[in-house]
Amino acid sequence: MLPTAGVPFLTHQLAQARAAGVDHVVLATSYRAETFEQHFGDGSALGLDLEYVTETEPMGTGGGIRNVSARLRGDADSPVLVFNGDVLSGHDIGAQLALHAKHDAAVTLYLTEVDDARAFGCVPVDSRSRVTAFLEKMPEPVTNLINAGCYVFRRDVIDTIPYGQVVSVERQTFPQLLSSGATVMGYVDSGYWLDLGTPAAFVQGSCDLVRGIAPSPALPGPIGEALILAGARVAASAIVVGGSCIGAGVLVGDNAVVDGSVVFDDAVISEGARVRASVIGRGARIGAGAVLDGVVIGDGADIGSGNELLTGLRIWPGVVLAPGSVRFSSDES
Repeated sequence: MLPTAGVPFLTHQLAQARAAGVDHVVLATSYRAETFEQHFGDGSALGLDLEYVTETEPMGTGGGIRNVSARLRGDADSPVLVFNGDVLSGHDIGAQLALHAKHDAAVTLYLTEVDDARAFGCVPVDSRSRVTAFLEKMPEPVTNLINAGCYVFRRDVIDTIPYGQVVSVERQTFPQLLSSGATVMGYVDSGYWLDLGTPAAFVQGSCDLVRGIAPSPALPGPIGEALILAGARVAASAIVVGGSCIGAGVLVGDNAVVDGSVVFDDAVISEGARVRASVIGRGARIGAGAVLDGVVIGDGADIGSGNELLTGLRIWPGVVLAPGSVRFSSDES
């Protein structure tokens, strides 16, 4: 639900699914489940029929999928798309579905190439794109193909996952399918892919959406160097670039610079402040001449003038930082 390029992140995923021909979606929710239905309702605004199923206890990736099976439609052979909720992707969903149908696969995984697969489990495939193994993280991966977080299941395969149990599709379901001789395909797509699991990745994803590097039908404005939402005021002398998103009611003052950042609603970026690669929380205030680079400022925080906050710093919501109290360079610089 975190606003990303102007709308909750899930909106981008739902819009992409709708563009691929999906018309019925079941959201498997848990933490703060009520916020999803409050925002999306029945899904009609997105052209979808939305339903909600809440896990009262964490059930793992496989258990969560099995938990919604009663709400799924179609017959035993129907394809069911499953999306991880924290992945931003531009892959061709239609092509993944077509590969699945062509091979009458039990499951077809979306795979992407990464420069360094050591931080991920890897998924080797053979010359026919059939998955041959699911391998845990290792110091010398045998392939740079990784599980990219979108699956097509044959409907009846979901019903084989034990109900009411904690199950991992990566560690249990998929390896068991391979060992039984089932057809598990790997759809390899080299398009845009990003796991939004860190603040830096979140900022990158938002900026990539604004600039059109990551495609989305849900972007609430034209692609470009900045997305300025309704009610924001940006001084004529200010510079807003790098795919920055400026939230509703934000004030960006004279000669301020906002570069590749996310500024949430009602924040203030004062005169001469410089904000780069950062997240500025709702209602936060950045004082005149402050310099922020690679930081996260919580909602309602007040960063006094002349402060210099750099790489990785986190300021909790509501914190007040006195003018000039944090510096990484000399007063003369």
